[in-house]
Amino acid sequence: MRLPILTLTAIAALFVAADARAQTYDPRYPVCMHVFAPGGFGGGGDYFDCSFTSLPQCQATASGRAASCDVNPYYAFNEPPPPARRRHKKVQ
Repeated sequence: MRLPILTLTAIAALFVAADARAQTYDPRYPVCMHVFAPGGFGGGGDYFDCSFTSLPQCQATASGRAASCDVNPYYAFNEPPPPARRRHKKVQ
């Protein structure tokens, strides 16, 4: 009788476990706020809020909270493209 109960308990625990979600950065905004939230059933509750157009705007929102502001690693800054590499044929 113990084995079926333990098996059902193990299966139920697998279904109750929280899903791991991939963190997404919004590439339209250059600054993200990393909010450190207490964890729930699935672990840490940290998340990123990428909806800021400047670092001071993010810092004003993060003031007084457990949060920090970071540059969005996926933001497409207006940088010129790297120069094209030219391939020269060797003449023998």
